[in-house]
Amino acid sequence: MKVLGILGAHKRDGITAKMLTTVLAGVPAPNETELLFLEDYDIKPDTGAPNPGLDQIEEKLLASDVWVIAAPTYIGSLAGVMKNFFDCLRQRMGRFDKTGAIHPTKFKDKHYLSITSCYTSTVENVLTGATDNTFKTIDKAMSLAGLIKVHELVLTNSFGQTELSSAKKDECTRWGAKIATKQKRDDNTVKRYIELFFMVAIMALVTMEIQRLINPTLVGGKFWLSFSTFVVIFYVLLAAILHFMTVMKHKRK
Repeated sequence: MKVLGILGAHKRDGITAKMLTTVLAGVPAPNETELLFLEDYDIKPDTGAPNPGLDQIEEKLLASDVWVIAAPTYIGSLAGVMKNFFDCLRQRMGRFDKTGAIHPTKFKDKHYLSITSCYTSTVENVLTGATDNTFKTIDKAMSLAGLIKVHELVLTNSFGQTELSSAKKDECTRWGAKIATKQKRDDNTVKRYIELFFMVAIMALVTMEIQRLINPTLVGGKFWLSFSTFVVIFYVLLAAILHFMTVMKHKRK
């Protein structure tokens, strides 16, 4: 397996870069790692002219199984170096249909891990989600290309920091080892939601059977109408909460 670290920052030795290199250092042999510093390349959008910088990067992306995408959060959003890279790569993320929608092709089912840092304090980031827009932009780009998300890493209070704390080093090293594990090439999200629906339905049925023993008026059509509406309402509410906690709510500390 090959893990490619993609650094979209102005400095190759900043605190975000140190998080990235620590993750890559945690990838055990015989897996391969490589660090790609975007500022080393002349990255331009595809306009019909030769684009050697983007061609070189695309080759590295195709040759890798896992991408570790690292970029700081500036002014509440993704650093411009990484955003420019995503914008220029967009035409190569997949196949465009007649409406302009992208359908994943060559990058589909690869995996990625996101890294960011911010000046915001841990408490403020937890309460306001200062790094959420950064992660959302990364997730949107990777989703268009068909990649599967592994995890997020964030460093708060980064102003003036030149070294990672031992706890943050351990976290980065641990995830470096985890991403090297061979992963399934499919996303089981839909399957899990279907399983969740039947789990809710079974638990609701058991609960209402117990209720019927207590209240014998729940019979016939009245029972099944109550059961059906309860399952649908409860499932929608539970699925919405789980979606928020696992997708919309990003790592903030």
